[in-house]
Amino acid sequence: MIKIALDAMGSDNSPSADVEGAVLAAREFDYDIVMVGDAGLIEKELDKYRPIPENISIHHAPEVISMHEQPVLSVRRKKQSSIVVLANLAKEKKVDAIVSAGNTGAMVCAATLKCRLLPGIERAGIGVLMPTLKGTVLMIDGGANIDAKPKHLLQYAIMGSAYSQYILNNRSPKIGLLNIGEEESKGTGFLKDAYGLLELSGLNFIGNIEGRDIFGGDCDVIVCDGLVGNVALKVSESTAHAIVEMLRRELKSSLLSKLAAILGKSAFYSLKRKMDYAEYGGAPLLGIDGICIICHGSSPSKAIKNAIRVAGEEVIKNVNQHIVEKVT
Repeated sequence: MIKIALDAMGSDNSPSADVEGAVLAAREFDYDIVMVGDAGLIEKELDKYRPIPENISIHHAPEVISMHEQPVLSVRRKKQSSIVVLANLAKEKKVDAIVSAGNTGAMVCAATLKCRLLPGIERAGIGVLMPTLKGTVLMIDGGANIDAKPKHLLQYAIMGSAYSQYILNNRSPKIGLLNIGEEESKGTGFLKDAYGLLELSGLNFIGNIEGRDIFGGDCDVIVCDGLVGNVALKVSESTAHAIVEMLRRELKSSLLSKLAAILGKSAFYSLKRKMDYAEYGGAPLLGIDGICIICHGSSPSKAIKNAIRVAGEEVIKNVNQHIVEKVT
């Protein structure tokens, strides 16, 4: 049976959201789920869900790396933290995948140091799943590295292509390079060099795309460095939240608007569901020798459950092996 370790102390609402998400996943999926963290706190929270699923267990980790701690130092100093223990379980092959909604930098650092990188990969990248007008796009890197080189973007494209093909079922994923213009001559020297590598890669590279094209759905994988990707991600999340809130206010502004809201309730619910990051669970950290899913810090139990689902899918479909085959 697939075994997945969850950082029970990771989310902003830990351990309640994390434990509830683990219970939901244990009841829905045929996975062994190991909750890593303060055993006493986890057991207290688990008592709310009796009978406790038999495929849930606890691995004690007394320390926690907070969201505001410096990643490298905290990973080195807090060897008994849930994040470091989680990474060690993956390193020792005691679990098949790990999931955390904790400090992203610390999770990237711990997973990279403990599990190491796949053969041929120099930098891990966070792959963020985003809704578009035509389906789902994977944007990589979403914030793992802000000082990438052109060859790292090429590797992001290879990893993203493998993920898109085997997890999102796109036979020949279209790759776009996020830039300030569509022309090959646009952008910094860094982006021009990356363009040249992608053009010669044999991937289904369609050229540069602009920020306005992200949600159009004309490509399956968007490649960028971690700084640009993280800014794009945060702006997108903020915009989605603002649109939903503005729509909610407008629909309450008059009797006619309230009637329209009632008539269009199912459509509005469907739209909100498509824009909800909890539906996607978490972002895969691609490039490490293991399966690691990184969740939003504010992840509710539904997002935790779906992150465990995504981790299991990566294990089943052997994404890392496909990445190695494409790189070497």
